[in-house]
Amino acid sequence: MFANRRSTAAPLNSPVDVEPWASDVRFVLIAPKEATSFRAALLRWYREHGRDLPWRRTRDPYAILVSEFMLQQTQVATVLPYYSEWLRRFPDFATLAIASESEVLHAWQGLGYYARARNLHATAKIIMSEHGGEFPHSAIAARQLPGLGRYTTNAVACFAFGDSVPLVEANIARVFARLTDLQIPVDSGPGSHLVWQLAADLAPARNAAEYQSALMDLGALTCLPRQPQCTRCPVKTFCRAKTPAALPIKRPRPPTKLLKEYHGFAARGSRVLLEQSVDRWRGMWILPRLADMPHSQPLHSSEFPFTHHRVTLAVFKRPATCRTTARQRWFPIRAIESLPMPSPHRRALASLLPIQPAREHIRSWTSGAGHSTFAL
Repeated sequence: MFANRRSTAAPLNSPVDVEPWASDVRFVLIAPKEATSFRAALLRWYREHGRDLPWRRTRDPYAILVSEFMLQQTQVATVLPYYSEWLRRFPDFATLAIASESEVLHAWQGLGYYARARNLHATAKIIMSEHGGEFPHSAIAARQLPGLGRYTTNAVACFAFGDSVPLVEANIARVFARLTDLQIPVDSGPGSHLVWQLAADLAPARNAAEYQSALMDLGALTCLPRQPQCTRCPVKTFCRAKTPAALPIKRPRPPTKLLKEYHGFAARGSRVLLEQSVDRWRGMWILPRLADMPHSQPLHSSEFPFTHHRVTLAVFKRPATCRTTARQRWFPIRAIESLPMPSPHRRALASLLPIQPAREHIRSWTSGAGHSTFAL
C-alpha cells in the first residue's frame, strides 16, 4: 500500500530551496494504485460531514480570491461576517478598484494583517487596467499580482476554474505530514517540497475543488493540531503517523520581542486629535505618536501581539492646545466610526472618551475586535 522512496522529483510549479541533506530524507507516499481508494474514502466522509461555507457556493474568481486573502492567518468563524459584508460593499474587481484606500482599510479593520487588504486592492486595480477585468488564467500572470503566491494562485485555479492543481495550506500540510510520518520540519524547504510533491501526486483529474475542500475540512474538523480525532478519521488506514499529535514538526519560532509605544490623547470639546500612520498601519488613523515617554502616568495601557512582538500601547494626556503636524487632524467623535482605525487604538480611544454617549457609540464598533493579530 505504501512505498518508501527518496525525493528525486523536480520542484513543482516554482523553484523550491532544497538543502543538501534533503536527498537523504526518506518519506512515505501512497502508492499510485491506492490513491483512488484514499480519495474515495475522503470524499465519502466529506459529503456527510463537510462544512457549508459561502465561498464554496460560487465559482466567481473574485469572491474566491477575497475568501483566500481573508483566510490567511485568520479562522473561518472570524472571516464569515467580514466576507459577506465585503462582497456587499465591493461585489467585484471593478468596484474594489475604484474604492479609496481609506474605504478598503475601514472595511477590513478588525481582521488584522492589513497588508492583505492593500494587496487585494492593488490586485483589483491591476486586473482592471491590465487584464480587462478578468482574473488571469495563466499561472505566470496570476503570480505577478500583489500578494498571490503559489497556494493562492492554485486555489483560485482550482475553486474557480476547476483545475487539478496541488494545494497546501496549514490544514493540508498537517494531514500530509501525519499521513507520511514526515520527520523533518514541514515549514522547511525540504519539508515543504515533499508535502507539495505528495499534494501533486494525489490531486485528482476530476472533482478537484471537492477533493481539496475535503482535505481542508479533514484537517479542520478531525486531524486537529493538538488533539487529532484518529478514531474518527476516514483515512486512518492510510496513515503512518506513530505519534500524530507530535506532527507536523516545525522550525523553532523566533523569540517574542517586547516593544513599548507611546501615544497621546488630546480632546477639544467633542473633537479628538488623530494622526494618519505611515508605517505599520499605513493609511489608518491612530492616536498621535510621542517621540519619548512622558514623565507622567499613562491614561491607558494595553498590550497586543504583532508578528513575533508583544507591544505595550501607553497613552498619555496631551493639552488641547498642542501643536499639530501635517499628518494630524481634529475629528468629531461621531465621525470616528467611519475612519479606518486599528483595533488597539480603537479600544484605547473608547476607554478615554470623556463623553459617556460618545464612549458607548465607540464601544459599539469595538466589540469583537480583540481576536486579531496585527501585521503590516
